[in-house]
Amino acid sequence: MAARVAHWLVRLGSLGLVAMAAIIGWQVFGRFVLDSSPSWTEQASLILMIWYVMFAAAAGVYEGFHIRIALLEERMGDHAAPVRRAVAAIVLLLGLVLLVYGAQLTWLVRENVVPSLGVSRSVAYIPMPISGLLMALFALPQIIDGKPRGTEEDA
Repeated sequence: MAARVAHWLVRLGSLGLVAMAAIIGWQVFGRFVLDSSPSWTEQASLILMIWYVMFAAAAGVYEGFHIRIALLEERMGDHAAPVRRAVAAIVLLLGLVLLVYGAQLTWLVRENVVPSLGVSRSVAYIPMPISGLLMALFALPQIIDGKPRGTEEDA
């Protein structure tokens, strides 16, 4: 199940990146060809970037493609499990921080409106608590067994 969620997070992140590239392309076309740049493109691309980065970060915790010092793990060989557990514990704590403070931020800005889009500013921050929760859930098994995820298939 976790592998499917991580897979879909990567897909959503990829889709967001493609959509952002298309929006920026439209902005450049509008500015230099039509001499009239759309006002909504910058804010829409920024919101999309927050979404796809947060979802990709959550998937990275499961898949193990987040930034870490792999050299240390390689040098330690079979004795790297305590290091992996410690790193996973830190990731779990950071995920909980994103969950709690991301939810608070989302709630605090719910009445602010993005002028060029006409949507609540909280739309930009919704992925923070979601990805924080997923990061914590993905890190928990790594703390328990000390093995990196993403190398074997979930049943």
